Amino acid sequence: MSEQLKELMEAARRKSMSVEEKEAQRRSFAYGNAHIENARVTREMVAAAAEKIGKRG
Repeated sequence: MSEQLKELMEAARRKSMSVEEKEAQRRSFAYGNAHIENARVTREMVAAAAEKIGKRG
C-alpha cells in the first residue's frame, strides 16, 4: 500500500460526519439496497419515507 493511500485512510478514520452527512449516507444506503430489489424505487420515494419516519421520532 502506498504512503499516500495510508495517509488518506488515516484521515478518513479521523473524520467525524455531521448529522446531515449521516442522514444523507443513511438515505443513500437505503436507496441502494431497495433499488437492487425493486428498480421502481426512486430516491424521492426513499426521501419521502425518511421524512415520514422522522416525523414520528
